Amino acid sequence: MTKSPTEKMKIAVLTSGGDSAGMNAAVRAVVKMGILRGCETWVVREGYEGLVKGNTEAPSTQDYSSTQGNPINLPESLKDDTLVKNLRFGDGPLLRDGEGDTNDDGSHSLKGRYIIRVGWDDVRGWMGEGGTFIGTARSTTFRTTEGRLAAARNLIKEGIDALVVCGGDGSLTGADKFRSEWPDHVKTLRANGDIGDEEVEKYGHLKIVGLVGSIDNDMALTDMTIGAPTALHRICEAIDNINTTAASHSRAFVVEVMGRHCGWLALIAGISSGADFIFIPERPPTGDSWEEEMCACIKAHRNVGKRKTIVIVAEGAHDKDLNPIRADDVKKVLAEQLGLDTRVTTLGHVQRGGRPCAWDRILPTLQGVEAVEVLLTATPDTPSYVIGISENKVTRVPLMEAVSKTQEAAKAIGEKDFVKAMSLRDSEFGESLEAFTAISTLDKRLAPENQRMRIAIMHVGAAAGGMNAATRTAVRFCHLRGHTPLTIHNGFKGLLNDHITNPTWLGVDNWMTRGGSELGTNRTLPSIDMGAVAAKFQTHSFDALLIIGGFEAFSTLLELEEARASYPALRVPMVHLPATISNNVPLTDYSLGSDTSLNALVDACDAIKQSASASRNRVFVVETQGGKCGYIAALGALATGAVLVYTPEVGISLDQLRNDVKFVKERYGLDVRGKSEGRLVLRNEKASDIYTTEIITKILKEEGGSLFDSRSASLGHTLQGGIPSPMDRARAVRLSMKCMVFLEEQATKIKGLKDKSRKALKGSAAVITIQGSQIVLAPVSDVEDAADMKNRRGIDPWWAKLKDLAETLGGKTDLMEYVN
Repeated sequence: MTKSPTEKMKIAVLTSGGDSAGMNAAVRAVVKMGILRGCETWVVREGYEGLVKGNTEAPSTQDYSSTQGNPINLPESLKDDTLVKNLRFGDGPLLRDGEGDTNDDGSHSLKGRYIIRVGWDDVRGWMGEGGTFIGTARSTTFRTTEGRLAAARNLIKEGIDALVVCGGDGSLTGADKFRSEWPDHVKTLRANGDIGDEEVEKYGHLKIVGLVGSIDNDMALTDMTIGAPTALHRICEAIDNINTTAASHSRAFVVEVMGRHCGWLALIAGISSGADFIFIPERPPTGDSWEEEMCACIKAHRNVGKRKTIVIVAEGAHDKDLNPIRADDVKKVLAEQLGLDTRVTTLGHVQRGGRPCAWDRILPTLQGVEAVEVLLTATPDTPSYVIGISENKVTRVPLMEAVSKTQEAAKAIGEKDFVKAMSLRDSEFGESLEAFTAISTLDKRLAPENQRMRIAIMHVGAAAGGMNAATRTAVRFCHLRGHTPLTIHNGFKGLLNDHITNPTWLGVDNWMTRGGSELGTNRTLPSIDMGAVAAKFQTHSFDALLIIGGFEAFSTLLELEEARASYPALRVPMVHLPATISNNVPLTDYSLGSDTSLNALVDACDAIKQSASASRNRVFVVETQGGKCGYIAALGALATGAVLVYTPEVGISLDQLRNDVKFVKERYGLDVRGKSEGRLVLRNEKASDIYTTEIITKILKEEGGSLFDSRSASLGHTLQGGIPSPMDRARAVRLSMKCMVFLEEQATKIKGLKDKSRKALKGSAAVITIQGSQIVLAPVSDVEDAADMKNRRGIDPWWAKLKDLAETLGGKTDLMEYVN
């Protein structure tokens, strides 16, 4: 018999290879979306080893699906709801608490069971936990044909015909091989009498999809792998701490990070921490002596007065002849040849551990949801896919194509073809390496003397993480090219008061890790006195302008471009680099500071949720910043597992609020008595002028009765402060470099005009934007066309649908059919 169209697909998910932060979030997403799409969901303990061992014990006969005494009055029609029928199967707490293999007699255990059915609440609370609760192992047995045959038998035994594998290239290669062999395994099982003809026809095709879990970010055809952002956080946190002691004692530190065949962690950590030198597998030092090359760079830094030295070494680093370069080798050279007091720090498995950062919750969630959709549409003729990401777009990539290109890069390194190895990394990798070289060296790449400029740099609007990193990059680019950097302090008020400085290369050295705005910033626009502003441009002979800030900076650029017709001094190249926690600059998918803000929100909400869960039955209404843009609230809800989220784009109505209260009551009614979890509701500060955070909190508390109470928390300006996230720092460097190149190119074009009146070229006032997988320098007029100027945000943002997804994964599903 063929499978009935109405028969439920059974999806199993496993984690394999090295663990990485975000794996739990991926499992949670697969389970929840699988249930929502009408599937049965299972987890496999201990990776492929669990598939081989299968189940030798039957699950407990205790009924865990009931609400165990909570007062809930669901109608008969809703008792067949997919969420209600798949609430829990009892093993979730054992997985989360690590009690699965307990030896206590008579206790509920997972012993002898490796393929386990799980429900909605069995994966609750997994989002914010590191590692993988279902375990991972490198299975030698699965590498044999006999092992894979046993795995096939165990899957068919449980009726499972779809598999999600989260792991690295080795794990994914094993998954594809397993799928290709599946028909042969089915035939063998039938010949051995392990299955009947019915099973042969029913399970003739295994559907497989891959999620890349790897802290090295070494998979081709995807920008980011699950666990890499968190590993980068761990590295940068450590180096940020090392920086202070290094400066105190004028020491050198050699930091070894993971990355056997891929230098992504070392490269991006080097950029984000302001390191002096890095060693990565893809681009070893080109000279005959790496020792001389490194020492020349560091000696130059010390000669200008730098007190500390940071060298980052990827574990797979080597010289051009593939001789290993180890941290202790680097230490010896620094001590003996430069006389530096040098220490070595090997971060090791610290990089794998800890709570996942915001992006390592959002990325696995989006990819886990997509994985389920891939399985539902898979046929014997479609290839196995791996789910990737390109900037903010979730992608499907043929699994073996991605694995092949990944392995090709390692092979190229082994053959000393470093040019090819670099070409097999994405464009961002190469750009980041060029940027690191440009901002970490004192070597000059001078522009022709007649093309050297006086470049003004200013901050406009509210402070955001990454502003200082972008400024540091711009200043160092100027020194590299022979331009004069002129930093304007306190925005246009400072310009009018001639608060302008010429920073040195060393003077901005520590700005990479500093939050806020070292230049000072405010919301004053040039229209305060455009004539005076133009006069200052002329007085200080500005040849170009870099504006770093949010919507006010965008408005500044609009005003300056419009004023060019009247003021010739303003006819210079200008570029706006978006930096705002609100992420409300039109046309760009990301602004500097938004990732830092999301991480601050996640940290705060984790603490708040812990308090709410300790009370068992408390709902916290958390107010976020963001102005009239709901980005932080929507993405924050996805990252924290909030059950409701209110944004200005959608607003709040009385009917909506009434239904939401009913939903929360019904959801608490489905909890096991005494074991309810704390829940979060996120509200953007401008979601409604009427239904404030205080009012919503009071309504929930009044209506909660004996089921739950409610409290509120306003995060306020804590979302602006703190140390910028590594992603915001690295993005600041990359975008700032592109802005400076743009200013050079536009200035050259303007100087080449025959018209001596220096007309401003069309497009010479631009906003640097991230659009899908591309970085685009968009004319400010194009950005204006994509703007909702009244509400100070973009039109039709890419993240708009994530609000509904966050609420769906929070449990706001078919229950609403009843509560409505």
